[in-house]
Amino acid sequence: MRRIELDIVALSHSMTQSHNYAVVLGERKGQRRLPIVIGSFEAQAIAVAMERMVPNRPLTHDLFKSTLDTFDIQLKEVVINNLLDGIFYARLICVRDGELFEIDSRTSDAIAMAVRFECPIYTYDFILEAAGVVLEEQEDGSLRASQVAGSNLDSDSIETFSMDALQTKLQEVLEAEDYEMAAKIRDEIKRRQAKD
Repeated sequence: MRRIELDIVALSHSMTQSHNYAVVLGERKGQRRLPIVIGSFEAQAIAVAMERMVPNRPLTHDLFKSTLDTFDIQLKEVVINNLLDGIFYARLICVRDGELFEIDSRTSDAIAMAVRFECPIYTYDFILEAAGVVLEEQEDGSLRASQVAGSNLDSDSIETFSMDALQTKLQEVLEAEDYEMAAKIRDEIKRRQAKD
């Protein structure tokens, strides 16, 4: 599987979910973007590290970095290695005394750690194909998001998405003006809400 290096290109409020944020990762050598919905605490942890702010008391991610530093463990890279049911999975790739080992992590926490260690973030092509968007500049200078070419989003696959992922995907397809898929996603959301 081809690994793709990503950079953080934006951190903003989620348009689909109040009290949540979205971190947008962009491929370093390409135009695809990977939006990931995260909680407010994780967004704060990422923002604090990106802005090089020093809080009065260490945040949880700062404490974890200090712990790794104390035991001479270096975070080499972060890999967003899977996407199941609309949930991203990540691994921290660490090195100690020349030995490589991996630690499971929530993706938002992994990104917060990557910023602190200034290490690269990677993902795989299949994840960008499934969940990525491409920002295209329109004639008026505004940006429009469109689904990544080759994405396999269909009526069957949306049934595997979590509610959060459905809300995020609904916003993406609306921005891409894919109203047929938006209607299918809306119907899936209504079907689930009727069960509750």
